[in-house]
Amino acid sequence: ENPHTQTQRTRGAALRNPRGTTTPGAGPHCGMAAAAGVWQLVGVAVATLLAAVLVAVALGRQRQRRRRAPLEGIPAPEDGCEVADGAWSAAVDGPTDVIIVGAGVAGSALAYTLGKDGRRVHVIERDLTEPDRIVGELLQPGGYLKLMELGLQDCVDEIDAQRVLGYALFKDGKNTKLSYPLEKFHSDVAGRSFHNGRFIQRMREKAASLPNVQLEQGTVTSLLEENGTVKGVQYKIKSGEELKAYAPLTIVCDGCFSNLRRALCSPKVEVPSCFVGLVLENCELPHANHGHVILANPSPILFYPISSTEVRCLVDVPGQKVPSIASGEMANYLKTVVAPQVILQLILS
Repeated sequence: ENPHTQTQRTRGAALRNPRGTTTPGAGPHCGMAAAAGVWQLVGVAVATLLAAVLVAVALGRQRQRRRRAPLEGIPAPEDGCEVADGAWSAAVDGPTDVIIVGAGVAGSALAYTLGKDGRRVHVIERDLTEPDRIVGELLQPGGYLKLMELGLQDCVDEIDAQRVLGYALFKDGKNTKLSYPLEKFHSDVAGRSFHNGRFIQRMREKAASLPNVQLEQGTVTSLLEENGTVKGVQYKIKSGEELKAYAPLTIVCDGCFSNLRRALCSPKVEVPSCFVGLVLENCELPHANHGHVILANPSPILFYPISSTEVRCLVDVPGQKVPSIASGEMANYLKTVVAPQVILQLILS
């Protein structure tokens, strides 16, 4: 998770915006600064599907699936295999085929896809509690189609997700509405907006529901290498105990600020701006089921629903330094720079 993230409710949150990077958990950024997080899940879904195909080719199809009886809750040790502290599911019987580091969108989707194909998958996630982030909240129609392709479309059910049919653009007192070209698709196909954490939890539950997928809470501290080949990972569980896990293939899906990635390459992360996020409660936007983009000065402002009673406001603040919340600098910026433009464009236009 991004170490520069700050959150509040009514709630302001500031998140470093690493533009120009391509990561398994982020995907390519949108051309508009304030809409940078909008296209994340499209890229993630495509990358996840491609990764699943490549892994299947690399490993070859397993002749038969190893299955175990359904278990309720956190199971007791069975057959001499102990369930680690923080595990969502029992240890998988037999040697692990794939280790996945990180249970975000990419990690959870990949675990489910490989698990459905019969792979024995061990997912290690630093924190299995519901995330509270201001990115990955608006899924484009193409992303929803990929969820359907992966059998994960029900992950947007029962989280109060809102249908999104397009965008409304505002500039210089004028506005226009752009709808997605969905005429040729089933009526259920549309964008979806939601609380990112609720969506992530649904995906984790979906992956953990497979008997050959083990989802465990732990912090991976290093990759285990032998003669230049990654053999597995070393990780620490909640009790402080250091454990090792081995598999023929290890996939790192723990985000663009991953420490493990630095052991394999030298990523260049540029931070030209920061996102400031607010949750507006019981706020009605001019165009229902649409994202709203104000082309403001010095950068865009974005509004979209994330539940039936909440609207997310995202403000792109140029520069690497986030205005201080404690000193009141953030509140002053929002009141003097952002609010007047919102009133002019969104309310009076």
